[in-house]
Amino acid sequence: MKNWIGQFVLITILIAAFYGKSYGQAEPILTQYMFNMQPINPAYAGMWEKIGFSTLVRKQWAGINRSPLTQVFSFHSPTNNEKVGLGLNVTNDRYGLENKLDIFGDYAYEVAITPQTRLRLGLKFGFINYKNPLTQYQLYPDGQYDEAFSEDVDLKFMPNFGIGGFLYDEYYYVGLSFPKMIKNDYKANINNFNVEAQVQTVYLMGGYVFRLIQYNYLIIKPTMMLTYNRGLPLNYDIGINFMLREQLWLGLMNRSGNAISFISQWIMDNNLRIGFAMDLTYNEIFPYQYGTYEVTLGFDMDFFGRSYIREKYF
Repeated sequence: MKNWIGQFVLITILIAAFYGKSYGQAEPILTQYMFNMQPINPAYAGMWEKIGFSTLVRKQWAGINRSPLTQVFSFHSPTNNEKVGLGLNVTNDRYGLENKLDIFGDYAYEVAITPQTRLRLGLKFGFINYKNPLTQYQLYPDGQYDEAFSEDVDLKFMPNFGIGGFLYDEYYYVGLSFPKMIKNDYKANINNFNVEAQVQTVYLMGGYVFRLIQYNYLIIKPTMMLTYNRGLPLNYDIGINFMLREQLWLGLMNRSGNAISFISQWIMDNNLRIGFAMDLTYNEIFPYQYGTYEVTLGFDMDFFGRSYIREKYF
């Protein structure tokens, strides 16, 4: 079984290298990904035996006109087959006048490695709508329109698919995913000007849970994620999160690109969760913006009435 797991990881990396020729449109960066990894890893769908949803709104570089705005909606559900999970992710990403809408479904299947250790394998499939009204862009500083942009980009229903794996037990998790494996070119106008091409992104993520005080009054969870795009620098997130009395998560993260993040999530009861995060960028853009802000809301329903063998710490 261990050899089979190694083969799966190796195949995923090789596929990533094969499809990796890509430049331009990268995936949106999310700070609170450790509370819901389903948008980037289909193997995460339905793993916690509850039906529910999670929403996220992220405003990047507040104070800059038309800076990136990302909205994410995720739905997750187990099925009558306890090994199978399903999910749905809708992401609306705006940057300037550009708008990209992703709608993807997830299918996950779980394999028991040991009574405590499980491996989930996931498949993501869906489509992308991309729109960029190039004819509305004005040149600086005279406000004239650029004659090179003679036609808007309006591409609908570009199919895509991805894969992922998620290995975990009660105390740790390791995930590897390639959520969009097809390279889509975003063509611009009759001059065949290539605005951008979608970047295929590979994610490697991991975390560990430490219980330091009896009765779980204090949980410490270090996390990390590496993000790889061929031809671009390797990006990383390294964070530490503290859970107080099973109700409040507080965390701190260091992100490549000269950014530090503050993370919080309040578990109001067993079903409702509210999160807030703030990123501070300390590079050349710092004086011109007021930070990046992210708000999440999640709700779960115990529809199947199954017993739980572990707490939801990741």
